[in-house]
Amino acid sequence: MGKSSLLNALVGRRIAKTSGTPGKTRALNVFLIEGSHYFLDLPGYGYARIGKAQRAAFRGLLKHTLLRERLRGVVWLLDIRHSPSAEDWAMQESLAETETHVLAALTKADKLSTRQRETRERELREELELPEDQVVVTSAETGYGIVELKEAIGELISGATA
Repeated sequence: MGKSSLLNALVGRRIAKTSGTPGKTRALNVFLIEGSHYFLDLPGYGYARIGKAQRAAFRGLLKHTLLRERLRGVVWLLDIRHSPSAEDWAMQESLAETETHVLAALTKADKLSTRQRETRERELREELELPEDQVVVTSAETGYGIVELKEAIGELISGATA
């Protein structure tokens, strides 16, 4: 369960197509949520089996998206089981350069025990140098952390963290 599954869990209905194969999102998908807010679903960068040209196009799309004037923030998905990849570090740099508000959603929490989750959350927060209120542990499979992520997104949208 990946990015599209988490998006569907957040809105409580199936709006994004899901697949058993990672990296199926190949374009910018825009979803109108509750009649007044948009979620932008961009292609993932970690698992898609694509060529260099397509990967460069995805990076260009991301950079253009981060420069949108009305962008309130980014929900950055990271697999809680793994250390940040080179692509994750590049993403963090892009987010920092554009001074984009970030909520890090640590996904796949259902794959770890409670103790392992707590340890990994702390380790990743420290490694990425993110404050506690910018990190939410989630699982689209079980719904773990979805309410907390919705609340954090609501605060971001309302400008509470701006």
